[in-house]
Amino acid sequence: MRKLATTIALLGLLGLSTSSAFAQKGKGDAKPKVKTYDFSGDTIEGDLVRPEGTGVDAIGVTNFSSLIRIRKEFIAEIIKAAEDL
Repeated sequence: MRKLATTIALLGLLGLSTSSAFAQKGKGDAKPKVKTYDFSGDTIEGDLVRPEGTGVDAIGVTNFSSLIRIRKEFIAEIIKAAEDL
């Protein structure tokens, strides 16, 4: 019974929302009004507004140590791995 009531309520809400889209009918032969704006006589005068003070550079150059470590025993490990084959 609860499912039936929920379904009817949802269908009612959907019916109200979709019926409002069809409520207004447009004029079939009416052409849309065209508006034109003429800004040719308008002169805009003004100054460039900039913030006062000094700029703060948040990105600094930082030198980090390399994350690559050179292994000196690498050649010995390759030879040992070749001998195990």
